[in-house]
Amino acid sequence: MKFSMIHENYNVVDLERSLAFYKEALGLEEKRRKTAPDGSYIIVYIGNEHSDFELELTWLSDHPQPYDIGEEEFHLAFRTDDFEGAHALHEKMGCICFENPTMGIYFIQDPDGYWLEILPTR
Repeated sequence: MKFSMIHENYNVVDLERSLAFYKEALGLEEKRRKTAPDGSYIIVYIGNEHSDFELELTWLSDHPQPYDIGEEEFHLAFRTDDFEGAHALHEKMGCICFENPTMGIYFIQDPDGYWLEILPTR
């Protein structure tokens, strides 16, 4: 029996803001979209050509308030081939929320508060 990881879901308050953030910060583009016939939800899968893994962003019409994402003890990790360039971009965007120079990593935070770990290619 084999399993493959295919996506992770984040619920978002402002779908367009989140799509813009993920495009600018991580180069993730919309791959496909599902919209409920009654307009109650929109699901957008984003990704890039470097991986089959996708991030699923879900917007729910009946949930306009920010999501309670706990104590921010979970995250999604991204490896980059240009760590210094990525750090400069994220610093310019003002989205770096935690750095660990000893480990050589840092985290950015998306508009809904989800943490994303940035690692260099080693």
